[in-house]
Amino acid sequence: MEDHAKELAVLVGILVPIALFAMVFGIVYLAKRERMAMIERGMDPRRYKPQSAPFVNLKWGLLLMGAGLGLFLAYVLDRSVFNHFGAHDFEDGNPAIYFALIAIFGGGGLVLSYRIEKKESDKEKVE
Repeated sequence: MEDHAKELAVLVGILVPIALFAMVFGIVYLAKRERMAMIERGMDPRRYKPQSAPFVNLKWGLLLMGAGLGLFLAYVLDRSVFNHFGAHDFEDGNPAIYFALIAIFGGGGLVLSYRIEKKESDKEKVE
């Protein structure tokens, strides 16, 4: 069994850097190709910058806060409510509750972000 683990470690050690190089190469290649296409159409690539989304940081912040809150609540529930009827070994845990609460609270953070964005955009339309 140890031979398979060593072979796998060597394989991962070879494949991960190759995959990272291929990913970076692909990103750079596609960016250059996009710039060349803009130049061929007579556009100046320096003038066209990606539009900024003002609520991206809010969205990520609320998503991560919700996921963190869900993870914390899952941990507390797993250790107190689902105490495995007095068993003191917590090795098994309850992984379903972790995934479920991370998804629920992360989704709640995204919904809250949507409501804040909608309220701000409605405010701008009125003005």
